[in-house]
Amino acid sequence: MKDIDVLIDALPYIKKFHGKKILIKYGGHAMVDEEAKSSTARDTVLLKYVGMKPLIVHGGGPEISRSMDKLGKEPKFIKGLRVTDKETMEIIEMVLVGKISTEIVSELIKHDGDAISLSGKDSSLIFAHKKPASKIDEEVVDLGLVGEIDCVNTDLLEMFLDHEYIPVISPVGIAMDGTSLNLNADTAAGEVASAIDAEKLIILTDVPGVLRDPSDPDTLIPKITIDEIPGLIEDGIISGGMIPKIETCVKAIENGVESCHIIDGRKKHSLLLEVFTTDGIGTMICK
Repeated sequence: MKDIDVLIDALPYIKKFHGKKILIKYGGHAMVDEEAKSSTARDTVLLKYVGMKPLIVHGGGPEISRSMDKLGKEPKFIKGLRVTDKETMEIIEMVLVGKISTEIVSELIKHDGDAISLSGKDSSLIFAHKKPASKIDEEVVDLGLVGEIDCVNTDLLEMFLDHEYIPVISPVGIAMDGTSLNLNADTAAGEVASAIDAEKLIILTDVPGVLRDPSDPDTLIPKITIDEIPGLIEDGIISGGMIPKIETCVKAIENGVESCHIIDGRKKHSLLLEVFTTDGIGTMICK
């Protein structure tokens, strides 16, 4: 009877999110651990079969750096940001579009989910412009072929969603002159979620969510309103790599996404636990 109770408890959420778009930012452990990859793909396909419309935007920074090392190209970072010259951009496209995206699609298909690999260049899915040089800590920094997003071709995504496909999107943008641009995957996920009026943006990470004490997973903050965020940043509770993720969530909510969730992709069935249970498992950001 316990299994029946689980299904009954999930019913209100199945009804609430039926026909809604769910944008999943696929990254961290969920992308590299074989068991986690399979579990996340299966959960994504389940969302589709209970009537939701999942989309995936994926990252791939560590894999890009490994491929650069193999090809004798030293990765270069300034203030933690990857410098992208023409050769690096070619490697980024090779890894994100040619390898990671197709691997995710294969995993989804293995679990009977129709999926299609897209980069931001396909049919001008993500138009972007080169990020201008800017001052970081008094130093003028030009990151090269790094892009800032201008607009998303939602017609293309709607076409695939209407035909029951799960779009898997690589964060590579295209400029007006056809140049490929390296995009931040979290930012791309937030922009796509906003453009398609997603109900939820779910960011899979390697941490349980936002913690009051980073060394203690029991200090998870289950819910944060966007008004609380400046104070949490000021107090140092939200810091480091969590700041851009939170900023992405805030912008998405301000642009119409109902809620954003930062969850632990290492936990089995984390997607289902977040979507179909009252408590969820990570940190929810909302208005």
